[in-house]
Amino acid sequence: MGSKNHGVPFAGTKEQEKQLLEVIHSLKDQQGALMPIMQKAQDIYGYLPIEVQTIISDETGIPLEKIYGVATFYSQFALQPKGQYQISVCLGTACYVKGSGNIYSKISEILGIEDGECTPDGKFSLDSCRCVGACGLAPVLMINDEVFGRLTVDDVKGILEKY
Repeated sequence: MGSKNHGVPFAGTKEQEKQLLEVIHSLKDQQGALMPIMQKAQDIYGYLPIEVQTIISDETGIPLEKIYGVATFYSQFALQPKGQYQISVCLGTACYVKGSGNIYSKISEILGIEDGECTPDGKFSLDSCRCVGACGLAPVLMINDEVFGRLTVDDVKGILEKY
């Protein structure tokens, strides 16, 4: 992975691991069990760090490369934890044409994180997304479920300061 990993250190608990092992043992003998196991693992931990993928691999006998391949192929899986405030910048056509790329870059610069990463304090995570269905408000960014539209690069700092 090309990003400089500002990864938050893995902080799984014994309780989470116990839950994960129960899920794996209840599902592992079923056909097609990998996706449901991975989905439940992400529900337990909030994301799928390599430590969790390794437990799944060790317990199911499925090669780690295959699990990693599934985790990176499907956008529903996150390899990094999500922040308390999840920022999504729309890079769909309407937003991009109106400057969302510059807004995205400004957020990345201010927070010091790239796509899919989380700030070391766990406060913000940043993702690019494609079309949130608010093209009339382009360019758009969302923080959790709050939508900010018709933005300029100069608006970014003020929006982040609210959080």
